[in-house]
Amino acid sequence: MNSIATLVLKHFGENFSGSPKLYFSPGRINLIGEHIDYNDGFVMPAAIDKGIYIAIDENQTDTLHFYAIDFNEHFAISIQDIQINNGWRNYVLSVVNEFKLLGVSLKGFNCVFGGDIPLGAGMSSSAALEGGLAFALNEMFSVGLSREDLALLCQRAEHNFPNVKCGIMDQFANMMGKKDHVILLDCKTLQHFYFPLVKEGYKIVLLNSKVHHSLAAGEYNIRRQRCEQGLAILRSLLSIQSFRDITSADELEIGKSAMTLEQYNCCKYVVEEIGRTKTAAKLLQSNDMQGFGKLMYATHEGLSKLYEVSCSELDFLVDQAKLFPAVIGSRLMGGGFGGCTINLVEATGVENFIEQTIIAYEQQFKFHSEAYIVATSDGTANLPL
Repeated sequence: MNSIATLVLKHFGENFSGSPKLYFSPGRINLIGEHIDYNDGFVMPAAIDKGIYIAIDENQTDTLHFYAIDFNEHFAISIQDIQINNGWRNYVLSVVNEFKLLGVSLKGFNCVFGGDIPLGAGMSSSAALEGGLAFALNEMFSVGLSREDLALLCQRAEHNFPNVKCGIMDQFANMMGKKDHVILLDCKTLQHFYFPLVKEGYKIVLLNSKVHHSLAAGEYNIRRQRCEQGLAILRSLLSIQSFRDITSADELEIGKSAMTLEQYNCCKYVVEEIGRTKTAAKLLQSNDMQGFGKLMYATHEGLSKLYEVSCSELDFLVDQAKLFPAVIGSRLMGGGFGGCTINLVEATGVENFIEQTIIAYEQQFKFHSEAYIVATSDGTANLPL
């Protein structure tokens, strides 16, 4: 059994009685299609083999008990008193609240969780926590929601108490992940296709800038607002419903004079990224990994210069990646403002790339980066004990 799973069960036994069930809820990577899920576009995520382990059991009361191992924090609250709190509590309480809003009659439970997703690294620890708890409650109380239903519930949960107006990508990948595959997800219709991630000879390497962001601080929501405002202008001038309906740069230019520069740049990035993601799916089908990698670099350029969600540390890591022929693609991953870059690297060059980049990063910024080699995973699931 995984060492973190063992630790979670150990802490459950030390803090609570009963025979808990154990769940693994994965983090996610996104190969391409960043900041597109809330703009009705296409994304290409995958669940990964890093995530959150949850031990949970009913306690025959009306009180919820949580213990977050990574923060060494206990928290208890009556089901009747569920309300907005702060930090990690908002994510678990908002999930419980969504079940209540559906009219589900919940009972008290004890829950211990811990994981190996570095916080703020852009691997969506929040969706992993939400998804794991939602999946467990759905089973424990025989609610009968499908995986897609649970993904949508978790998205609503993140919108509600944490007030992060995220798209569906993170929660969908968490629930619907498939080992050795990526998901091409249409975020408007939830239609999705699985593509084998043909990466023989390649590794997925994440480099953590160790710059921590807080999406709830508002920058994420500001970008979303700019897109909504820009799209409203374009709708008033063109026969379109969403960014995906824009087929040429000329159409986008029609609305430029009515937008602020920030609105226009965000819209331009979104339109270009939707196109890149559709092209990336074709390249993956034909196993053109070199072409795929070039699109990743182009995405980073757009995220940095147009969408303005990068930072000097992330730009440095991507610039360093370009110095290594073994790295065929690199970009920031996740919400931005810190976190990780995702890199497609020829397996024979992984060790040298990691070693030299970490040295250069430390010389430049005077603190240490971390590297993670990740593999794809199935979605949230109950684990055998």
